[in-house]
Amino acid sequence: MNIYDDSTVWDRVIAPGVDRLAISPDGSLLYVPTWERGSADFINIVNANTGDVVRRVYFSSHSHDAQYPLSGPIFQETKADDGSGKYLYLIDPRSYAVSRVGPFSGILGPYAIDATSTYAVTNVWDLWGMQVANLKTGQITTAAIPDHPAGDAGLLHGIGWTPDESEVWESGRGSQVYIWDMSQNPLAPRLKGVLKIHSAAPHWLTFTIRGDYGYVAPSKDSSSETEIFNARTHTFVGVIESSEDMIEIDFVNSKVSQVGDQFGVGRARR
Repeated sequence: MNIYDDSTVWDRVIAPGVDRLAISPDGSLLYVPTWERGSADFINIVNANTGDVVRRVYFSSHSHDAQYPLSGPIFQETKADDGSGKYLYLIDPRSYAVSRVGPFSGILGPYAIDATSTYAVTNVWDLWGMQVANLKTGQITTAAIPDHPAGDAGLLHGIGWTPDESEVWESGRGSQVYIWDMSQNPLAPRLKGVLKIHSAAPHWLTFTIRGDYGYVAPSKDSSSETEIFNARTHTFVGVIESSEDMIEIDFVNSKVSQVGDQFGVGRARR
């Protein structure tokens, strides 16, 4: 879509499927997972101007959630249940060589990378809490929620760094979002608070570029609204209609000046 006049630039089927994708910093390429329930063992690299598939990158099936953080490279997780879904994949945007970090304790869910591509925070199946990986050394630590609801965790779905990287917010169960203090040591998070939200099932979250506001979305197709919080004071400030598909686009003199990210990527360049 051309955002200046809302015209459709192209509209094409990308086989065999599509999931939450990423875009290169220069806007020329799309990195398109082939769907978390699909069996294809690759992602598609798509020309953003034409919709043509220009390459496939092979590594695992059930690909889901591609991410291109501020410092790169391309990150990718999968829902594969053959063991490969316990790794976070890194794809070099020049050579397309694939490496991986892990294994984590279970199949990965949503994740977020910091500004220097040093740390990844991840939701993990059957974990009441999150895991943090040092992407340079491969070290993985677990931050457990001390007083969680009874029963299995399933997949806590939604996680993101505040842009200054002082906190990580993680969606929980029972109308809760957990706030982790990352300021002292990202590999040793400290639970500092819990947000109470109206939705029974928070599903996705992200932040404004400046870090003023956090957006907590309900589960897919929910009639609940997306809730907005002051990201610094943790106070509720309002709602918008239900949507987990959000991205910030800022304009100066009617021209795009900067673009945010659907993921809660870090923005603190150490």
